[in-house]
Amino acid sequence: MATDSRMPVLRLVAASALLAALAGTAFASPESVDEKVRNALQLDQNTERGAALYANHCAECHGQRALGSASRVIPALAGQRRAYLVKQLADFSELERASRQMHVVVAKPELADEQAWADLSGFLNSLPRASFPQTGDGRGLELGEAIFQDQCASCHQEDGRGDDDGFIPSVRDQHYSYLVRQMRTIASWHRLNVEPDLVRYLDSLDTEEATAVADYLSRMRGPIQDHDRMNSDGTTNN
Repeated sequence: MATDSRMPVLRLVAASALLAALAGTAFASPESVDEKVRNALQLDQNTERGAALYANHCAECHGQRALGSASRVIPALAGQRRAYLVKQLADFSELERASRQMHVVVAKPELADEQAWADLSGFLNSLPRASFPQTGDGRGLELGEAIFQDQCASCHQEDGRGDDDGFIPSVRDQHYSYLVRQMRTIASWHRLNVEPDLVRYLDSLDTEEATAVADYLSRMRGPIQDHDRMNSDGTTNN
């Protein structure tokens, strides 16, 4: 059978065109992500639907009560700030935050829209927070407290509750192993959705300092005050 010598070239051209198209659409602009986040935070929450979404797509890793796993370095999500959760779902969806596993999860049709983010985040925010997350060895708590209160509390608040207006997460009731990993991940420039100043600061901490901060944070306890809606200008109301 005769073959068309042009076929390899045509396949190469087609593949190149496909790659070019994917390259142009793989990463959304920060402005696009911010718009989707604002839209999601203005939607009414259906926590029952959020519970179903969580059970079907998230519980296998994060646990039935969203308490995560210290041994598997999976974060507790129960009681986390809703604005922060929506922002992370949007960042994973638009490839602004790296994680192949999460990219696969949020690409599922049931989780790919802003209403799903609103419902899922509302459900998670309503859950009781972890009572006994993993902690460190307790030997550097004074150092950890000093560093956190001096360098971190201005954004995360003195009690670690976070801040909706800046999409700052609560760092209370979180596993020590996860806190350590995220500090190292951010310091290595592996999270695209983090301010460069934070990356540089975390990179400046040595192992003793970083683990001391993580241990101090892992012992913070208590619920948080959340916001129901975000206004179109980015401000929030209780």
